[in-house]
Amino acid sequence: MTTVDRFVAAVIASPSPYTELDQIYVHNRILALVGEADPVEAPDDQLTSLTDALVKTATQSGKIDRTQSDEEILADQLMDLVTPLPSAVNQTFWNKYQTSPQTATAYFYQLSQANDYIKTRAIAKNVVFPAKTDFGDLEITINLSKPEKDPKAIAAAKDAPENGYPLCQLCLENEGYLGRLGYPARSNHRVIRLTVGGETWGFQYSPYAYFNEHSIFLDKVHRPMVINRQTFSNLIEIVTQFPHYFVGSNADLPIVGGSMLTHEHYQGGRHVFPMMKAPIDRQIDLGIAGVEAGIVKWPMSTIRLLSSDTDALIAAATKIHQCWMHYSDEQVDVRAYTDDVRHHTTTPIVRKVGDQFVMDLVLRDNQTSAQYPDGIFHPHQDVQHIKKENIGLIEVMGRAILPARLKPELHEVANYVLGRHNQMVAMHQPWADALKAKYDFNESNVTEIIDREVGQVFARVLADAGVFKWDAAGEAAFDRFVAAVKAV
Repeated sequence: MTTVDRFVAAVIASPSPYTELDQIYVHNRILALVGEADPVEAPDDQLTSLTDALVKTATQSGKIDRTQSDEEILADQLMDLVTPLPSAVNQTFWNKYQTSPQTATAYFYQLSQANDYIKTRAIAKNVVFPAKTDFGDLEITINLSKPEKDPKAIAAAKDAPENGYPLCQLCLENEGYLGRLGYPARSNHRVIRLTVGGETWGFQYSPYAYFNEHSIFLDKVHRPMVINRQTFSNLIEIVTQFPHYFVGSNADLPIVGGSMLTHEHYQGGRHVFPMMKAPIDRQIDLGIAGVEAGIVKWPMSTIRLLSSDTDALIAAATKIHQCWMHYSDEQVDVRAYTDDVRHHTTTPIVRKVGDQFVMDLVLRDNQTSAQYPDGIFHPHQDVQHIKKENIGLIEVMGRAILPARLKPELHEVANYVLGRHNQMVAMHQPWADALKAKYDFNESNVTEIIDREVGQVFARVLADAGVFKWDAAGEAAFDRFVAAVKAV
């Protein structure tokens, strides 16, 4: 059997709409996509192997150009053939939900992996290791999964007209979208429809997952991110529907927010983050019955709320958020506004433990200053050689998403501290010199030490982003804010 025949057999055997009677039709659909030349042989019958071989066939036959964009578009078109229609995926999901929410998400997660929407092979390239710190074991990842953009595609996209469809990569209109230069292929993409806050939302997985079952919950309507009472209600409603998942929202301001502020969405999944393991440092009284509250022992300023009464929990979160929106404390550089520009918001995260909902509210401030032009509560310049980007939801919870450049750069740092020939970039020099003065490096300990010290830098990154520091002045300031919340 040729690769085309083997792929046809895989399509017929898959949960796609096609049956034995559709074999000839499917065969011709594939030939239309890849060309009629002798196909490249695949090493095995794995769907990804067959797809790779058919993409190579298409480049050799001249059906597509040998560019990253064209190859990804074709690969997703082929995978679309083995994927049920959106209506069928939704029907199966909600049928399985009647058994349990876990059964439904397990089906959808497996489907999203099997059809290569979740890029499991790319994700496996990521570097992941733990790092012990004063705030517990943080999770360090160097993100190698997202492919580098093809220079040819970048150049071509510059001259390509923008059609404004879909409006962004989070819109429901991405489901089944072919893709184009500079915009990802989504032919094999499926979205579960659900109701949140009385409105239609979508539920999908992240193609380049940063943690287990990394999910995205997105508004059907393309409208900007906002944190308010409805947000807290929505998060609780989602966790009620999927009690085995956490869900949280990036902040709704630049610098302290995520990378997609133009479309209302949340992230969730099945992962226990370091922040979730962090203990309560001290209990606090917010003056709301039925809600336990405390300050979390965490580098970013976090209030934890626990309650089985969702109305009381939403009221407590709203009270904290609204107070913080207008709260200033000049003694610790906390200012709600400058020239009528708002600086304060929160990053909320919700999960369920037993019959109680747990909501962590992280206080955020996006001020800049002459001393800290990137952000007063943002990674400061002396740690930006490791992490310069925004501290979003995932990192708030203690999982570092570090840039791919660090893998080769840290290798050169290791060469430097071992006294070997190296090409270490200049921005690592002060850090590397400090490490050389602190440790006696050798071949057997260099990787372990550098990994541990990267973890210490990430802990500092989080501390920089914390509005109330873990010192006498910061703790006193946090207590003043809590008193202000109670007084509201």
